[in-house]
Amino acid sequence: MSVRSAGLLLYRRSAESPLEVWIAHMGGPFWARKDSAAWSIPKGEYSADEDALSAAIREFTEEIGTPPPAAAYFPLGSFRQASGKIITVFAAETDFQPGRIVSNTFPLEWPRGSGVVRNFPEIDDAAWFSEPEARTKLVRGQLPVLDALQEHLLGDAG
Repeated sequence: MSVRSAGLLLYRRSAESPLEVWIAHMGGPFWARKDSAAWSIPKGEYSADEDALSAAIREFTEEIGTPPPAAAYFPLGSFRQASGKIITVFAAETDFQPGRIVSNTFPLEWPRGSGVVRNFPEIDDAAWFSEPEARTKLVRGQLPVLDALQEHLLGDAG
């Protein structure tokens, strides 16, 4: 059985930028000095007996440190990652402006083999990016999420 994950993709549109998305930089030593292909939508794993949207909201709150905005979330689709994990994504248009980002943490032996276990944030930054810039920042497996959002928005315009 594939690992299941759920996440939220917030987006906004303005006269200055036709489409911006809210994405997060992954925390921990592996991602510390990476920017390109080192960002993700806020997401996390959930069990088969849990509602995907509820899980996405919970994971967003844990990773960003504040609940997602009240908005009209809609299912964007499910996307298989190279690892085999399937991410179910919900999207909403909103102008989210949190005061700060305070992610939950995970323990990791670092440096590896040192015997020292440290806690690292799951997310160490999050921000709005234009759609073209987000394409350079998102991990490659999540690029189809942006494609699906654009297809959805084009369908709404037509």
